[in-house]
Amino acid sequence: MSLTYAEEPRINPLDVVERLATGNDWSFERASDDEITILVTGRWTDYQLSYTWMGDIEALHLACAFDLRVPERRHTEVQTLISMINERLWVGHFDYWNTEGIMMFRHALVLAGGTEASGKQCEALLGTALEACERYFTAFQFVVWAGKGAREALDAAMFETSGEA
Repeated sequence: MSLTYAEEPRINPLDVVERLATGNDWSFERASDDEITILVTGRWTDYQLSYTWMGDIEALHLACAFDLRVPERRHTEVQTLISMINERLWVGHFDYWNTEGIMMFRHALVLAGGTEASGKQCEALLGTALEACERYFTAFQFVVWAGKGAREALDAAMFETSGEA
């Protein structure tokens, strides 16, 4: 006698993400069963969040992108800044796609073994991405548009005031 085990079909994690977007009144587009894009207005700029379900590796990938056209002369300094920022991050990382002029924060939620994504997990993934982008946006701007060095720009972005004046 042989036994077979049939797994229950898993809930598509992008269905969870879609409910999250709907609940927050965010504009979104479901391009396919494996991809959804959400538009979120941040403090400094608009962000395009693309969730992709990667079934072959059982991971929900998030790319949070914003426009950042970097002049050729500033590429090296932006790459230095990205490296310095990524050293500080516990999860996720920044990438710059030069040909598209897009800065993005990327992170993934591994759902191996049939684990299902919860609303809280998808919300945390999104929150981590937005928090990183909002925190470091000004540093990227300082390097690109103000001509500052990576260290000076990062120090300025990390400066936090306490109390009120």
